[in-house]
Amino acid sequence: MFDQLSRPLDYAEQLLVRFAALARSRDNRELQQGLAEAAGALSGSALSQLYLLDVTHTQLNLTAQWRDGRSCSRDGGTLSSDYRDQQLLQYCLTQNRPLHIDDLHGSLYQTDFLPADAGQWRCLTCLPLQDGEQHVSGLLLLAGRAGQAFQAYEESLQLLGNFTLQQLQLLQHNQPASPPPPAVTPSTALARSYGLIGESTAMQRVYQLIGKVLHNPVTVLITGETGTGKELVARAIHDYGSRRSENFVVQNCAALPEHLLESELFGYRRGAFTGADRDYAGLIASADGGTLFLDEIGDMPLSLQAKLLRFLQESEVRPLGSNETRRVDVRIITATHQDLQSMVSKGLFREDLYYRLTPFPIRLPPLRERGEDIALLALRFADEACRFLHRSPCSWGEGTLQQLSSYSFPGNVRELKGMIARALLLCEDNLLLPEHFNLPADSGPATGMNLRDRLELVERNLLLDCLQRNQGNQTSAAQELGLPRRTLLYRMQRLNISPADLRTRERHHVQPGQ
Repeated sequence: MFDQLSRPLDYAEQLLVRFAALARSRDNRELQQGLAEAAGALSGSALSQLYLLDVTHTQLNLTAQWRDGRSCSRDGGTLSSDYRDQQLLQYCLTQNRPLHIDDLHGSLYQTDFLPADAGQWRCLTCLPLQDGEQHVSGLLLLAGRAGQAFQAYEESLQLLGNFTLQQLQLLQHNQPASPPPPAVTPSTALARSYGLIGESTAMQRVYQLIGKVLHNPVTVLITGETGTGKELVARAIHDYGSRRSENFVVQNCAALPEHLLESELFGYRRGAFTGADRDYAGLIASADGGTLFLDEIGDMPLSLQAKLLRFLQESEVRPLGSNETRRVDVRIITATHQDLQSMVSKGLFREDLYYRLTPFPIRLPPLRERGEDIALLALRFADEACRFLHRSPCSWGEGTLQQLSSYSFPGNVRELKGMIARALLLCEDNLLLPEHFNLPADSGPATGMNLRDRLELVERNLLLDCLQRNQGNQTSAAQELGLPRRTLLYRMQRLNISPADLRTRERHHVQPGQ
């Protein structure tokens, strides 16, 4: 009996012991480090690392590391949000396939994510891990200094890693409820870098939807009124997604007649038609490996819709005048300001193509539904216009931003941007006043806002003006308004007023009382 208890455990028994230990963990850090230790011990690797994607799927974080039989610091920290230079890690994430390299010596791949102070790494295995929703959310990496066959541990370690990710989800769900952090999926900074300026609830929903499709090849349909920034959203999906290193090709379907649009998309062979004096690959082939953005898809002729549908089904393209097909890997993103479902019912758009294009719709809100974003957009556009015109930053007169925020902007963001540029050319002494914007005389609060929204907008601007006059001193502002300080703080919290709002107004010289 003693001999049986003292004998070394075989691999299957060791694996069960590790599963049991992870199941007993009640702390995120303990779980993550436990997986790294288990992977290193079970495989005999000199190094095991656990990487997890953040909630935006734009950053890959090194969360646990086990090296030479002991826990150690997480040297890599957070990789760049673009981690495009880490081809090995990116391949496993985007392809959801294990990667085994038996000899790293002389390899052309970058291995900057491996510790540089641990000698010469000779072999590497990288395993994608899935969470409870079957989304690839992390990587388990093993490395050794001598030739080792980590492939033999692939299946068992992936099971262990997937189990750990599911346990992490359960721990998060079971934690006591706490105030949710600001919705930044993807981060507001990421969205702003592509012109998606806005902190309204409507735009936060858009950011969340973008984050869902960055690393998923699903076809996306972007809808919204003219001027809402549909192409900017498509660019954000491409530039922060798994195809970021490949081409982003754009074609407006309303810009060309049918026969030219077909040859532009699918290409042609020399002699296919009059004027075809050379071979042309076409936009679809040019986007191979990347993204094709078809703007105003509702204007595509019905006959060409059939050919596009066949391409979506077969992933093959045949140029005009050719009998040969070419297989391509292209992500399709489309956009329209029209109601495609209504067009389908009227026979103006193919129903089968409609369902192919709409597995993941993203609706961009019109500017009248983003009242609190108008001031942010106006300030940004004014800064950009001043730099373009080589002028010093402009100032804003009292009531100017408020009047802009009350206008409905039927032309949306595009109209606002043009209005700002015109106002800068008209203003004197670099001071923007309401009369420089040529707003209709009867322009009242945005038609998309109800009475409560309008009253809150007026109150918010009133409080901001008062706080600015008092250099942010809340006690002085409360006295001026005839309110208890506690009431002022409550109203500021309810209207989402923060010190950052005051700094923004001061930075752009919004002048109360002028």
